[in-house]
Amino acid sequence: MAKGLKGIDNAAASKGKGVETLWQFIKFIVVSLGAFVIQTVLPILIRIPMSEEFQTRAFDWWIFHDATDAKTGVVTGLGLFLAANLANIIAQIVSFFINRDKTFNSDANIAVTLPIYVVFTIALICFSAWLSPTLINFFQAHNVNTDLSLFLSGAICGAIQFFLYFPFDKLLFPKKKEAVEEAEAAKEAVEEKAE
Repeated sequence: MAKGLKGIDNAAASKGKGVETLWQFIKFIVVSLGAFVIQTVLPILIRIPMSEEFQTRAFDWWIFHDATDAKTGVVTGLGLFLAANLANIIAQIVSFFINRDKTFNSDANIAVTLPIYVVFTIALICFSAWLSPTLINFFQAHNVNTDLSLFLSGAICGAIQFFLYFPFDKLLFPKKKEAVEEAEAAKEAVEEKAE
């Protein structure tokens, strides 16, 4: 499949920057769907072995706080917070390597790009960790159960991250020189056929 994917990459590049970026966006969507599944389903699986007491343990640290259902008094506490953020971290690690290698065909130095990616990811995870309890409170105030509230919260945070990561990754992961040369050769071949 990698040879087929490389052929599609070259064909897209030969059509110009706009088509190439559109093709990268399509590949990014596929990778992001995998990250989305990890980010929305994994918290539910992670919390299975957790005790109810740990899941609902109240906490308040910096901008992070537990979410309390105003109607039932149920606290989505430390355990759920940790489950949601662990899943987010795992999803972003997977996305980094797949997007670098497959989506953007980049050979960017991991020692340089990974720390930049980590800082950006930590900022987004902090934002999501702040937003998630707020969304959970909102959904539970509208009689949505805890699992569905957690799922919807993860989905919304994942969507926000999706729209921020594509332009960031596009800048962070320049194409390999050989991929640029192959794309230019493919473009020249298309132009010669057109003449």
